[in-house]
Amino acid sequence: MKKIMLDQMILTTCCPTNAGSKMLDGYVSLFDATVKEKLTEAGYEIAGKTAVGEFAIDLAGETCFGGDATAAAAKALENDTVAALIAFDVNGAPRRTAAQNGLVFVKPTYGIVSRFGTVPVACSGECVGVMARTAADCREALSAIVGKDERDGTMHADEVCKAAVADTKAVKKVALLKMGADTTEIEAAKAKMSANGIEICEIDAGVIASANAAWNMLMCAELCNNVSRYDGIKYGYRTKNYKSLDELYTNSRTEAFGPLLKTAILYGSDVLSSKNYMAKYDKAMRVRRVIAEAFAKLFAEFDAVLLPTVSKSAYTAEDSAFAENKYTAPASVTGLPAVVADGVQLMGPAFSDGTLLGLAEILAKEGK
Repeated sequence: MKKIMLDQMILTTCCPTNAGSKMLDGYVSLFDATVKEKLTEAGYEIAGKTAVGEFAIDLAGETCFGGDATAAAAKALENDTVAALIAFDVNGAPRRTAAQNGLVFVKPTYGIVSRFGTVPVACSGECVGVMARTAADCREALSAIVGKDERDGTMHADEVCKAAVADTKAVKKVALLKMGADTTEIEAAKAKMSANGIEICEIDAGVIASANAAWNMLMCAELCNNVSRYDGIKYGYRTKNYKSLDELYTNSRTEAFGPLLKTAILYGSDVLSSKNYMAKYDKAMRVRRVIAEAFAKLFAEFDAVLLPTVSKSAYTAEDSAFAENKYTAPASVTGLPAVVADGVQLMGPAFSDGTLLGLAEILAKEGK
């Protein structure tokens, strides 16, 4: 029986789910997430849970409540302790982890893996992905968790979900997005693709470069709404320092939420305010549509897109993740699949998950 780990955003009845926050410290769900049920049915043994940054919005240099968000996942996979990790991708944190630790991560097409039983953060772009040592391991674990779930209204038909992982088409032409980071990993990927007969064309990012700003607004706006349920009454952390209902709400959230999450909540409130709704939220939604159209035009000519995942091999506590998010935001804001392998990121049209994993296997081959 293969062992697999889940991150702290996935609800389970067997152990607590804290979402990397003091607010949910010790919380045990009354039901299992769909992905956990599917993994058990497929014969996987749940070996435990790995830490995440608070509510998985991991900003560079952040440590989560209870441990470092990056180290635990990477160490378990590198030591061959588990076959794979099921990780929650909100703004690209698992993709950065994979890139910086020589691992493979697949962020699937939005709507082919159920989000039922995950802690909601930014519902229009978040997804459950798979991290493993190889693309083959990612494909195997992803095949176990894809499929229609009536409890998640955003899902595609069952046959569409399964075909997305199973189908592998030959990649003949790849667009390299100019994103301002000509890393050694990008150069190595270009050389390996060229050696395998794949044509590489450099393309200006254009409006796609706006994905980071748009997704940051949308993510914070949705986060602001989703964390409003944590009030210290129904479940979660409750302050002992209060004399009124208002103080109970305020002190519980003040004491339990970290500074970065508070910043995101405040920004989300500003984005959704009557003063800024049209200027920020509405425009971000329009930009999202334009970016999706830009990718549709790209994929009419190219089979896949190559772009960086990170520009640094590691982060310090002083680093800001906002600039780094420009590499991961395009897949988050559009819901398109993305695979990180050999430090680079591959994107494709919707339901090309299997094709991208096949391309990742080419990058992993020694020599050619």
